[in-house]
Amino acid sequence: MKCRFSDEQIIGMIKEYEAGVKAQELCRKCGISDATFYKYTAKFGRMNVSDAKKLRALEDENNRLKRTLADAMLHNAALKDLATKSY
Repeated sequence: MKCRFSDEQIIGMIKEYEAGVKAQELCRKCGISDATFYKYTAKFGRMNVSDAKKLRALEDENNRLKRTLADAMLHNAALKDLATKSY
């Protein structure tokens, strides 16, 4: 997901909301929709900045591992196809 706000900025918005700023005012100030704000609160609700950095690192590692698995499965399928061909 491409986001124009960093995790730190999103957590800052949520902290403002928890401090008493209304969600609609915050959304208008930041230029986001209510749905986007509530999606952010669902993802980063009770996190601090270090937790968000850990989450981002885990997501990046997970994506890297998924790509590695897909490459290995493709390579395995190609080898199986090559082994079953008759010469």
